Amino acid sequence: MQSCEISSDSTDDPLSSGLRRHRQPRIVVIGAGLAGLAATKTLLENGFTNVTVLEASDLIGGRVQSIQHGKSTLELGATWIHGANGNPIYHLAEDNGLLVHTTEEERSVGRISLYAKNGVAHYQTNNGKRIPKDLVEEFSDLYNEVYELTQEFFQNGKPVGAESQNSVGIFTRDVVRKKIMFDPYDSESTKKLKLSMLQQYLKVESCESSSPSMDEVSLSEFGEWTEIPGAHHVIPTGFIKVVDILAQDIPSRVLRLSKPVRRIHWNCSSHDAEEITDQADHNQDQRPSAAPVCVECEDGECLPVDHVIITASLGVLKKAHETLFSPGLPPDKEQAIQKLGISTTDKIFLEFEEPFWSPECNSIQFVWEDEAQLESLAYPEELWYRKICSFDVLYPPERYGHMLSGWICGEEALYMERCDDETVAEICTELLRQFTGNQNIPKPRRILRSSWGSNPYIRGSYSFTRVGSSGRDVEKLAEPLPYTKNTKAPPLQVLFAGEATHRKYYSTTHGALLSGQREANCLIKLYQYSFGAETTKPNI
Repeated sequence: MQSCEISSDSTDDPLSSGLRRHRQPRIVVIGAGLAGLAATKTLLENGFTNVTVLEASDLIGGRVQSIQHGKSTLELGATWIHGANGNPIYHLAEDNGLLVHTTEEERSVGRISLYAKNGVAHYQTNNGKRIPKDLVEEFSDLYNEVYELTQEFFQNGKPVGAESQNSVGIFTRDVVRKKIMFDPYDSESTKKLKLSMLQQYLKVESCESSSPSMDEVSLSEFGEWTEIPGAHHVIPTGFIKVVDILAQDIPSRVLRLSKPVRRIHWNCSSHDAEEITDQADHNQDQRPSAAPVCVECEDGECLPVDHVIITASLGVLKKAHETLFSPGLPPDKEQAIQKLGISTTDKIFLEFEEPFWSPECNSIQFVWEDEAQLESLAYPEELWYRKICSFDVLYPPERYGHMLSGWICGEEALYMERCDDETVAEICTELLRQFTGNQNIPKPRRILRSSWGSNPYIRGSYSFTRVGSSGRDVEKLAEPLPYTKNTKAPPLQVLFAGEATHRKYYSTTHGALLSGQREANCLIKLYQYSFGAETTKPNI
């Protein structure tokens, strides 16, 4: 990942000047999600004491949001520990007893598909018919075969043909369609069903990638995302327990909630720092004589600091980077922010008095037969519900009751977020009636849903490598400011962490945690001689 290279020609060498000042460096961490908490915990454990965390919302956890529901916990955000072997999140959970009650249904080896692991997925058409299990398995084998091909372009350096437009979606749709249409043994009706299933599979893939459409995901970069070996795990007591463990040794004085940041002034001269803090009406004894960075909060408070670690989501950076930084970001970093992708994947939990699905059913997959030949899976606002790809059954029922979890992504998820609960519950009930053919399905007793896209402090679920972007853009996003080449300014003024800054593990909780450790270790390396503390390297 991004190196912590330090310019040797700096006129204000932090190692020597830190000793001269006889004071701790002042560090602000923006964001109390997994990346921000991991960075803070690492700094505190290595002797840094002047650390402040600014969290815009009134809760810690970022994109981890566990909601207590009776005996169970529902995850509106992060749900799985992806892989075990060497995964720091897994080891944190395992070492603290968080996986003791994880059932077999909540543990999955191999490629997971949302919640559906054990049991049988029911593929239902909009005409209320269930697609035969053997036909589903036949198509699934074909799709997975083509999915493996999408990995080869990056992993094997395979050239991408112009006809695919470097798009996972376009490539997959084209290859699968040709294989279906050239199959001499299938009837026309079977071919149509398989073509319709292809569209449903691509919707599921979009939800997993948190992309508006797989057409926007880069084919040449798709295989760079790295899967950690081992099973995927659900934490029955809630993913928020991982957040609590990270935060438990962080003093309350360090965490400042409901503290959104308006602007980050970097490369400040002493005069700049005084001018900015004057505007905040600080007392003279609160204002250090010099600070290369001033963090200006929405409430008018200004914090003069030596370093700031920004863990804001890519969605927030896309929306606010032009006003968030003064001076503005270098053009190549702005381009990286613009080129990389982030979208919204939302969950819709529906709780029923009794199950209307059979005991072996693990999910209800929505297959629209009239979409077989569609080239684009984007819908107008009034048809947002067509982007719901499935409802998964939560296991075990002894813990969750009779609960389904629906999935929707892209712009359609934002349309859903604008609707009220009653409207969403009614539409989802009608969909379930239509696809199962059971007109007696009652309305759910309760609905709970996420709203990551409209959350002003999140603005999306997680990142993906969009067509036209690459891992180099992830590296550029992660690169600290100011750049080390040809500068005499104090180094590592502004550092960047968060899942979108990890080239191999973007979109994951372990990527977020490791990125926070990475940036903290940059500062530890910078000051290690000042404190005599040993550098703790993240386990990557």
